[in-house]
Amino acid sequence: MLRNLTLVGILACGIASAGHSQTIGTPVYMAPYRAFSSMELGGMISDPGKGLALEGAYRYGYRKFDIGIRGGIISVDGPNGGDIATDNEVSLLVGADVRFRVIEHTEDFPFDGSFTAGVGGALGDISQAYLPIGLSFGRRIELEGGVSFVPYAHPVLVPTFGDSDDMLVALGLGVDVKVSRALDVRLSGGVGDIEGISIGISWIK
Repeated sequence: MLRNLTLVGILACGIASAGHSQTIGTPVYMAPYRAFSSMELGGMISDPGKGLALEGAYRYGYRKFDIGIRGGIISVDGPNGGDIATDNEVSLLVGADVRFRVIEHTEDFPFDGSFTAGVGGALGDISQAYLPIGLSFGRRIELEGGVSFVPYAHPVLVPTFGDSDDMLVALGLGVDVKVSRALDVRLSGGVGDIEGISIGISWIK
């Protein structure tokens, strides 16, 4: 129990600082569980502050590991508020990440936890690289009819490089809802420097 609490504490201690979000700078976070057996294919839309991001992702699993690749575009309002198309700053998003289980729930510690790490970036009018490292912890709740949901918290540390170099801290909160054997719906949001929300849907196999 002490080791589990220590892991959670190390990653959560900086939450009150500033924040940024996940692998490619959007508020798309990960639950401690994967919803699929072998693979998934999904899409997300998010509002990372003043702008809009569209992205797709593919993940595959092996034992306790799963690895994902993602890409998309982000349009951020420029200094004039995005009133005209030319004022928007558009960047290409690309990244990859890994997740694997490191904590199993016990009678003393009610949550499961997974280590997450990634590399990604935004290329375009704004160029930035992200190296997020985090710990996602939560617990699956089973309902009748095969429906389940996973509320979770996902604190991350995010070194950044490019147009700005900084060490950022983010907290993601979300819920994954498995509505059928082949469909998973995901909601998440980030708090900190970039406050945003995202919604996604994934086909799972």
